[in-house]
Amino acid sequence: MKAKKAAALLLSGSMLCGLTACGQHETVVTENKENIVISLSWWGNDVRNEYTIKAAQKFEELNPGITVKCNYSEWSGYQVRSNVQMVSNTEADVMQINYAWIEQYSPDGMGFYDINTLSDHVDLSNFRQSDIDFGMKNGRLNALPIALNTQTVYINKTLYDEYGLDIPKTWDDVFAAAEKMNGEHYPLAVNNKAALFYMVAYAEQTSGKEFIKEDGSLGFGAEEFSIMLEFYKRLIDAGVTPQVEYFERINNDSGMYAGTLAWLSDASSYMGGAEKAGYEVAIADYTSYEGADSLGWYTKPATMYAISANTEYPKESAMLLDFLLNSEEMAELQGVEKGIPISSSARAYLEKSGKLTGLQYAAFEKMNEHSDKMKVISPYMENTDILEFVQESCNAVYYDKMTAEEGGKTLYENVNNVLKKLSE
Repeated sequence: MKAKKAAALLLSGSMLCGLTACGQHETVVTENKENIVISLSWWGNDVRNEYTIKAAQKFEELNPGITVKCNYSEWSGYQVRSNVQMVSNTEADVMQINYAWIEQYSPDGMGFYDINTLSDHVDLSNFRQSDIDFGMKNGRLNALPIALNTQTVYINKTLYDEYGLDIPKTWDDVFAAAEKMNGEHYPLAVNNKAALFYMVAYAEQTSGKEFIKEDGSLGFGAEEFSIMLEFYKRLIDAGVTPQVEYFERINNDSGMYAGTLAWLSDASSYMGGAEKAGYEVAIADYTSYEGADSLGWYTKPATMYAISANTEYPKESAMLLDFLLNSEEMAELQGVEKGIPISSSARAYLEKSGKLTGLQYAAFEKMNEHSDKMKVISPYMENTDILEFVQESCNAVYYDKMTAEEGGKTLYENVNNVLKKLSE
């Protein structure tokens, strides 16, 4: 196996949990003569930690003789610790990973266990081939997606109604809203990653070019990057959004932000507070020009599960993976906290139990409505170096340290260099 370039996850906070494995089919209880300990790692908030631990306990009840060691923490610092774990081959047996980590940690496809070889224990029939393809690398199934994700436009309809504004559909609508709100509210506030996606959508629609091509090469030239940088400056100057460094999620709750851009899977964490405060929240169309040939918006797996290439217990790890993705027990505990499940058995259970409702489901349906025009995100698009270079160039142009043309050339060179290094 080639040396891994980076890592998988493992987090602070460790405890022993029980677990369970079954899908929408009949639950099977297994017995083992000796106790087998496997580890499970994930990141998330207290809510996610609580239900995942409960799931672990249920899995153990159904599988006497298997103990699951749970490792979890907040996202902060997670990837740094992951690098250490992967390099030292001490990563968890079953781990929650980011989609971009397949390319980063398994460039040759050997960084994670090939789940296809464990199909006797993981029910792959719950997934469409297009879903499975997200986790394929060099003919090996490195990971399976939990849910699909896309950047979504959330609008505080109550505030828009107060200004006599319709929910925005086009770029002109967004700038018209900023003019009407006149600095009292931001019509569509974005953080640094959301800003990148918003700028890319605008530049792709304007130029007809693709930011990063399917083969990982750069599709934008200096001119397209200049378009992005000019657009960012215009967003700030017009009062559409604060500078990304000053974005604060809590301002969605208070109504300071009359709209925001966030992942589908983050619907509750970004806009749940606004709903609790009595605001009506709506899902807007993906901002575009009328009749634009390219939508410029992307989908990706929200998160994924993978099995360590170094696991001593591939069968038991596969049983746990199947439970986490396909079982009614996990679907009941998790609901839509990680997004609308891709697994057909998990989704069928949620539909039967009346849990496919609410803001996140509305965002999911909006994504499905436009899925034929949306592209699959390049794993490189969320690269931290690229994000930093984009933000540096945005600030350089905003503070008049560079012209948009100069910034575009610099950004082109920096992003192109990053992509070349990643493809080596």
